[in-house]
Amino acid sequence: MFISGFDILWDEIDDYVADIKSIRSIDQFTFTKPVTFFCGENGSGKSTLLEALAIKNGLNPEGGTRNYNFSTYDSYSSLHKHMRLWRSRKPDWMYFLRAESFYNVATKEMD
Repeated sequence: MFISGFDILWDEIDDYVADIKSIRSIDQFTFTKPVTFFCGENGSGKSTLLEALAIKNGLNPEGGTRNYNFSTYDSYSSLHKHMRLWRSRKPDWMYFLRAESFYNVATKEMD
């Protein structure tokens, strides 16, 4: 596994993330298996958390690889700025696929 876990440094977070109870309850998180499922109701913080992990890894918040530099609307939180990843090494290739922006990523892929 490239990422074995992360810390969230809550002292400086001042945006809407601090009000998401499921994320606010995390100070440290450890990945124990190669695949992790985040489940919950709409608005429970699943996408916000995954988006922050993607950004922290240098990926475009709207999806794609490190080389995708487009933005239709910057709506992501500051959570990534307050995370510390535990990693053994950075992978050679990464891809962030999100349903909300699949059309934009697919269009960019066609270029």
